[in-house]
Amino acid sequence: MNLYISDLHFGHTNVIKHDQRPFTSVDEMDRVLIELWNARVSNEDHVYILGDFCYKSGRQEQWYLKQLRGHKHLIVGNHDDKLLGNAEAMKLLESVDKMLRIKDGNEDVILCHYPLASWDKERHGAWHIYGHIHAAKREVRQEAAEYMKNKPRALNAGCMINNYMPVSLKELIENNDRFWEEYNCIKQEDT
Repeated sequence: MNLYISDLHFGHTNVIKHDQRPFTSVDEMDRVLIELWNARVSNEDHVYILGDFCYKSGRQEQWYLKQLRGHKHLIVGNHDDKLLGNAEAMKLLESVDKMLRIKDGNEDVILCHYPLASWDKERHGAWHIYGHIHAAKREVRQEAAEYMKNKPRALNAGCMINNYMPVSLKELIENNDRFWEEYNCIKQEDT
C-alpha cells in the first residue's frame, strides 16, 4: 500500500507552537509520531514523505528512520538539507526525489513538497500531493492555502491534517475535505 505524510519536523521544538500541535514537548511529539507511524505502516508499505522530515533535532536523522516501518521515499523539502548530507540516513531511504510521478492503484499521482499551480495530467484526473504549507494557520501560508483550496485534485499531506500518521490516498482525500471545511468556517468567522 502507498501511504503519504509531510512536514513531520521530527525534533523541532518550535513547530509545536507554530502548528498548534497537541504535544507538550519535542520528546513527546517524536515518541507519538513514531508510535502512530508504526501502528499504521507495515514493513511492506511504501511511505512517501513529502519533505521536512527532521529539523533542528538533537538526534541524527537515522535515529528516526531506523525506528520507522515500511519502504521510505523522500520527496525533498526545504528543511531536508541536513538529511541529504547524512550518508548513513540516506542509506535508509528507498528513493530521494524533488518531484515524482507514481501510480497509486489506477490513479496518477504527482508528488512534490511544494504546492503546484499546475501538474502533469491535471486535466486528465491526476492527483497532486504536497506539503510545505502545514495547516495554513500562519499568515505567510494562507495565500498558498487560498489558492490550493480551489484545486480539487490537490491534497495536503501535512501530518497535522492527517492525524499525525501516514495515510492512504482515500484517507488523504477525506482528511483534506474535512480540513477545507474547517478552514472555510474559520475564515468566515474571521470576517
